Amino acid sequence: MSMSTIVRSSRVPFLILTPVCILLGAALVAAQGGSINGLYLVLALIGGLLAHISVNTLNEYQDFESGLDLNTQRTPFSGGSGALPEHPEHKQPVLYAAWISLLLTIGIGLYFVWLYGVAILPLGVVGVLIILLYTRWINRRPWLCLLAPGLGFGLLMVMGTQFVLTGEYWASAFWLGLIPFLLVNNLLLLNQYPDVEADAAIGRYHFPIAYGVTASNLAYGANWLLSVSLVVLYVAVGWIPFWGLLALLPLGMGALVWRGIRTHGFAIGAHPGFMAMNVMMTLFTPLLIGIVLFWFR
Repeated sequence: MSMSTIVRSSRVPFLILTPVCILLGAALVAAQGGSINGLYLVLALIGGLLAHISVNTLNEYQDFESGLDLNTQRTPFSGGSGALPEHPEHKQPVLYAAWISLLLTIGIGLYFVWLYGVAILPLGVVGVLIILLYTRWINRRPWLCLLAPGLGFGLLMVMGTQFVLTGEYWASAFWLGLIPFLLVNNLLLLNQYPDVEADAAIGRYHFPIAYGVTASNLAYGANWLLSVSLVVLYVAVGWIPFWGLLALLPLGMGALVWRGIRTHGFAIGAHPGFMAMNVMMTLFTPLLIGIVLFWFR
């Protein structure tokens, strides 16, 4: 059935990142004394999940059309789901799922424009552009490709959630969103390592292709060190409660991942434990911060 292919193309296990980022934005509002409107929070969550489904399914469709999915060495964390190579007859339903998800996302965004005015439009426009352009355009611009994932999840979702719950922008949402921004950038960066040759063959030109393994390892290390520094800084200045230092526990896995990529380079896909640690660090760091903000507000 095409529904099974659509679900696989949505990369359901990876959708967990969306509620984690939404939680962080909501936790910030609660920690600073704001009220949580349940309807608005649910709409933000649904909109975020639909946006994530849209970018995933559109990416799967476009990677299948380009032939990339037939040449990648698939790992649990990279190389696509494999759904369309197994069921090419379902490519149109997957494309329809991408467009329907995007249209529903836009519909939710327009509701908040009606509610609050055009101030939220910049976040929505940037988000839609990332969805539409990521696979065929952003992936050919190394620095933009490096930063776009963190922008979409770490900043747009955290700031967007804070905005829809309060009707205004808080600078604190930007600063807090920098933590998942850095981690999500690293998540996608590392997932590009196993696919460098296949990606280059179809014309992609992301950061690892453009600058090589040494520069990519340095970029990963810089993002990780900055995320650790921000957690410590925010606790030191009182923006995050003391127990926010618990986030350093999952962040500690970044040191192991960094060592792994310096040892194995682009062959990291043959050592999926490092990629698994990268995923866990990306999820559990903002999750712990969000829980601490809620619990100690």
